[in-house]
Amino acid sequence: MNWKSEWKPLAVIVTVFLVMYHLPVGLPRFDNAVHEALQLARWYAQEHVLLCLIPAFFIAGAIGVFVSQNSVLKYLGPQANKACAYGVASCSGSILAVCSCTILPLFAGIYRMGAGIGPATAFLYSGPAINILAIVLTARVLGPEMGIARALGAVGFAVVIGLIMHLIYRREEADKAAQAAHMPEDEPTRGLGRTGLYFLSMIGILVFANWGAPEAAEGVWRTVAEHKWMLTAIFAAALAVILPAWFGLPWSRMALVVLPTVALALAFPQEPTIAFVAGFVGLSAVISTREDELGQWFSSSWIFAKQILPLLLIGVFVAGLLLGRPGSEGLIPSQWVSASVGGNSLAANFFASFVGAFMYFATLTEVPILEGLLGSGMGKGPALALLLAGPALSLPNMLVIRSIMGTQKTVVFVCLVMVMATISGMIYGHFWG
Repeated sequence: MNWKSEWKPLAVIVTVFLVMYHLPVGLPRFDNAVHEALQLARWYAQEHVLLCLIPAFFIAGAIGVFVSQNSVLKYLGPQANKACAYGVASCSGSILAVCSCTILPLFAGIYRMGAGIGPATAFLYSGPAINILAIVLTARVLGPEMGIARALGAVGFAVVIGLIMHLIYRREEADKAAQAAHMPEDEPTRGLGRTGLYFLSMIGILVFANWGAPEAAEGVWRTVAEHKWMLTAIFAAALAVILPAWFGLPWSRMALVVLPTVALALAFPQEPTIAFVAGFVGLSAVISTREDELGQWFSSSWIFAKQILPLLLIGVFVAGLLLGRPGSEGLIPSQWVSASVGGNSLAANFFASFVGAFMYFATLTEVPILEGLLGSGMGKGPALALLLAGPALSLPNMLVIRSIMGTQKTVVFVCLVMVMATISGMIYGHFWG
């Protein structure tokens, strides 16, 4: 046996054995951390996989099938007009009210279709960071100056991070642009308007199914939250009409999806998730066996799901093990976190951005968490640093980004977010701390 080629598997086996052998089972902190990890993983599966990731996978798959590569290159490619590319990418979060994990399939879709590293990473950051409802909630709960600083910082971050990524990998981008120049022009099979309405219907489903209720008892946001499932149903009905009318799906097969979904919605009005899941399961069943572009749509969506979902679930479990759920503790004591983010020092701001980058925040949960931390002595500078790093990054998010664009680019992107969040926090804390 050639041990030179076998030492790595042996090292892995020995390491896993030693970890298992010395597991501190029975210690209260370890047992509680495992409990928190399982609770967070269950909550994530219940609240995010069904409502967030399934629609996102279908949208990402549709990008790969129904959006021409030339169109992506024209608006988001390395040679695209910079003002247009970064303007679209950096403001996407105002439309997509999603978390750091839901944005990943969409990012993977445009990146693999040829989007430049700059616009693609600007989109990756801005998607979860520039959430209008979250910014309004921040201004209302933490003060208008914090809300304004978060909005300006998030938009600025998206552009600056994208430009820096473009500069760092400009040679690679130049090669990509040269390859794109030799690509033949492809003729779209349907008009831009029809394709746009098709994507709008799916984006509407994604946005309104995940619309969070604000704390205020009145107002536009509250009204939308109270009618979120009706709005979701309207966009779902639009998709049910678009697919047979413009994409060739027989009306009889669409009826096999719509009728059971409507029946379940009427039978279980207090559990709208049942009808929501049934609709996507039915849609998958009727398009998965087709040989046309609708079958390709399902196949592309399934590829994204296979690649991304296991990494997300593993990452969520590990994040819960280390840091626990919001308001709870994992292996790392919350007192360490609270004691490290007081004042406005470089260390406090960096620690806030570091913890924010690795901890998982569902959409809107970062605001009440920060409200509690500020009440415990957290400085305003570190609070902004966490706001700018936390919603856009998480440990599950990083694992998936690495599988899409490689270890080096992922490390550079994460470091840029943390460094800029730290600097922004120090500046903000100096003037408003």
